[in-house]
Amino acid sequence: MKKKAKGARPYLGRILVLAIYLALWTLAYRLVGQDILLASPLQVVRVLGQLVVKGEFWQSVANSLLRILLGFVLAVLAGSFLAVLTSLVPAARLLLSPALNTLKATPITSFIILALIWLRGERVAVFIAFLAVLPIIWTNVAQGIAKTDEHLLEMGRLFRLSSFRIWRYIYLPSVLPYFLAACMTGIGFAWKAGIAAEVLGLPRHSIGQHLYQAKIYLETAHLLAWTAVVVLLSVLVEYVLVNLLRKMGQKYNSGVN
Repeated sequence: MKKKAKGARPYLGRILVLAIYLALWTLAYRLVGQDILLASPLQVVRVLGQLVVKGEFWQSVANSLLRILLGFVLAVLAGSFLAVLTSLVPAARLLLSPALNTLKATPITSFIILALIWLRGERVAVFIAFLAVLPIIWTNVAQGIAKTDEHLLEMGRLFRLSSFRIWRYIYLPSVLPYFLAACMTGIGFAWKAGIAAEVLGLPRHSIGQHLYQAKIYLETAHLLAWTAVVVLLSVLVEYVLVNLLRKMGQKYNSGVN
């Protein structure tokens, strides 16, 4: 019974925090007194209930998810490859590091505006999610490679391990924590950047399009409802990804050991 009580405490704490925020939101709504400026929690829940029964809602969610996840996956692949390349080839590091560091420092809004000129609306979110995540993956994976224990590498060479075995048994265990951290951080950046790109690019049947329309027509309850959808989806995608990556990491470590 004590174990059950201890296990329930974190959930009770979260429920209490949620209740406090809802109470503050309701208080702010009553103080403002204008639905056009701030909708109440009840109004937002009512709008959410109206949205989830429509096919267009699920189509928009699926389209946005696919675009952002595609950009994320492409960035993970490209960033990992570039990290290995710039770590092993000094000329590649000299050539690519300034471009990747510039990409990391440039506001994502600038790239969204350029992408709107270069690409069709539905491709902008993919491209922007890719650009948002690429430098994160590259930086972390390159750091993991650089932090690999030199003594282990010398031991591997001493025992004449093949390059494949050195990468599998020495480099990968060193890089894996950095890679997982980059993915966990990157998915949040991909989601935010992708939705921002949709708001400006307005691809049909997307979350960004609905956010923009709610803003244009001053439908505050719809705006907050779609914002809640964005937050919930972000938390859900991050939770699924984190658990998937952790399981993959555990399986890899158990296989190596």
